[in-house]
Amino acid sequence: MTRGALARFKVLDLTRVRAGPTCVRHLADWGADVIKVEMPPGVADSDMGGPRHGPDFWNLHRNKRSLTLNLKEPEAVEIFKRLVAQTDVVVENYRPDVKHRLGIDYETLSKINKRLIYASISGFGQDGPKALLPGFDQVAQGMGGLMSITGLPGQGPVRAGIPIADLSAGNYAAMGILIALLEREVSGEGQWVQTSLLQAQIAMLDFQAARWLVAGEVPKQAGNDHPTGIPTGVFPTSDGNINIASAGQHIWKRLCECMDAKALLDNPDYANAEARSKNRAKLNAELSTYTKKFTSAALIDKLSAASVPCGPIYDIGEMFSDPQVQHVKIATPLKHPTRGDVNVVNQAMSLSRTPSVVDRPTAEQGAHTDEILRGLGYDQAKIADFRARKVV
Repeated sequence: MTRGALARFKVLDLTRVRAGPTCVRHLADWGADVIKVEMPPGVADSDMGGPRHGPDFWNLHRNKRSLTLNLKEPEAVEIFKRLVAQTDVVVENYRPDVKHRLGIDYETLSKINKRLIYASISGFGQDGPKALLPGFDQVAQGMGGLMSITGLPGQGPVRAGIPIADLSAGNYAAMGILIALLEREVSGEGQWVQTSLLQAQIAMLDFQAARWLVAGEVPKQAGNDHPTGIPTGVFPTSDGNINIASAGQHIWKRLCECMDAKALLDNPDYANAEARSKNRAKLNAELSTYTKKFTSAALIDKLSAASVPCGPIYDIGEMFSDPQVQHVKIATPLKHPTRGDVNVVNQAMSLSRTPSVVDRPTAEQGAHTDEILRGLGYDQAKIADFRARKVV
């Protein structure tokens, strides 16, 4: 039995921090043989995105082998090129000029292996006036328009609570790699897959971006309200707050009937979606007088019975305790050699015949270097020489 649907593919992972590792995690979790390439200990600070034995690192870098290579050394580049000759995918998120300086760019490596899929994730793209600027998630959130529509009206720019540009770029890169692998089955040739934090962030704006492109509207901050479907947002209860989503005429009617709020249903100010959007502040205030009569649990039960979309607002600990969250197994155990069983975030999709597998904890730095080099034909004496000279 293989470890997963991608077990036949070998991946060289040159990534760091978050966008690149997010991409590679998808490939690793579905069984690809991923070799994480890192700098040797003591050569340079490892800008990998946090403490190696911290929860973030464990979550991002599971299911990989670790090889140390000092790619500033010609011999290390030669080792890397030997690996490329038998590799399906290379993933990197260097600043665009770095790979050319090291001599490991797509043009160079594709001459060694014409079937190579080479994926690049950058801050702003591989070329253009800002291509060489350092990329960072929050910068991409700002340039990509997200911070202008996040937060309460008039609050000023607000970042999202997760590194959404990083994560989206990683997800898009993984999608591009899989498309390129499928295309390779027809053409027999690899290709260069490119995405950036900026492109991914703008793509994730989705309908908000389309409002400008198609209709010329500049979306504004709407706080907890949905930008166009009212009333959808956070509403107070007697012991907290819940989310209610009642966009659309049929759900609006069900909400009013369920809450015995005939006055709202008959009010011409709320007669249709356009009117409700225009009068959102007044509507939210009036609807809140009804929701405050119930506890959060009682109101969720009542609205759910009437098929009105709603739900609790959890902190992260409460979320993982929810029975439905536990049922879908989005937290999955991983055996760690020193910590025993720890939970990491599982894949958000399942396949009926080829599930993802999370069974290898994050490797220690260079843990598989000797094994990989021996597989390339280097003997132990040569490997020891490489180590002494900080090549590996």
